[in-house]
Amino acid sequence: MRDYPLGTKRPDLVRTPSGRPLAELTVDALRDGSITAGDMRATPETIRRQAAVARAAGRVPLAENLERAAELSLIDAPTILDAYTALRPHRSTAAELEAWAARLEGELAAPLTAAFVREAAVAYARRGLLRR
Repeated sequence: MRDYPLGTKRPDLVRTPSGRPLAELTVDALRDGSITAGDMRATPETIRRQAAVARAAGRVPLAENLERAAELSLIDAPTILDAYTALRPHRSTAAELEAWAARLEGELAAPLTAAFVREAAVAYARRGLLRR
């Protein structure tokens, strides 16, 4: 917990996707082109470290959300938006949500997120939120 937040307390542990240290992420560096917008993204490793801090603090739901975020950080934005849309109430059938879960688990290497989608499908069925 003493390392929270990582960017302030342990910036030495935070790197960009290209390996640059956090200290190099400045507006000037972005303007002059020495870093790109892609360098502004959190890495899965950094997000997992933040999840470990949350778990150590007893903030289990936050830790679980961060662990899923670490998986999703490697997936392109259009795919994430499609999955998000599929999870909106009345947008998907149970079979469509299972197809998303299978894709997340297999092709996209996101088993925690796949489990979340399966859990959502059960909750949606129970509450009548699946598309017919």
